[in-house]
Amino acid sequence: MTLALIDIESGNLHSVENALRAAGATDIVITADPDVVARADRIVLPGVGAFGACAANLRRVDGLEEALRTAALDRARPFLGVCVGMQLLADAGEEMGTHRGLGWVPGRVRRLEPGTMAAKVPHMGWNDVVPTTGHPLIVPGEAYFLHSYAFEGEHVLATTDHAGPVTAAIGRDTVIGVQFHPEKSQRYGIDLLSRFLEWQP
Repeated sequence: MTLALIDIESGNLHSVENALRAAGATDIVITADPDVVARADRIVLPGVGAFGACAANLRRVDGLEEALRTAALDRARPFLGVCVGMQLLADAGEEMGTHRGLGWVPGRVRRLEPGTMAAKVPHMGWNDVVPTTGHPLIVPGEAYFLHSYAFEGEHVLATTDHAGPVTAAIGRDTVIGVQFHPEKSQRYGIDLLSRFLEWQP
């Protein structure tokens, strides 16, 4: 089973790779090669930083966006987006202008606007993950978050609380994304990645 860990020069790649190996992954290929991506059995797209920069880095690689779509949507291979990798699943992101996302999950990524001044932005640290619907990968627990923008839209699988509900996970069909960082979420994160490696949607 080949797992393509997508390198768009904006992810915590080696930490994610180490967490995937701790979860049981063996055949991990760090790549942005569209041919490798299109043939992969599973895909993980990490992202750190600004939505627009991550989207631009992805599209800078000729054919990569199409390869991701072929693998995840046409061939129905399990796909996991992490942090900004999750946000890129949306139609658009509104960080420093409006930027086009992959458009796989209807919604937009907007700046966090907590309901109280005591809730700081960025939202940083450990917080509860509360499932909103049944999904084999998402269970209640605590995970590590670090973000200033959040997804608003359809197919929300879990929320967290930051002076109001904030999307923690989204997904549809063979695609799932988590706003938190599994690689920084200790046992909760490793267990999530283990379930992803075994997932047969």
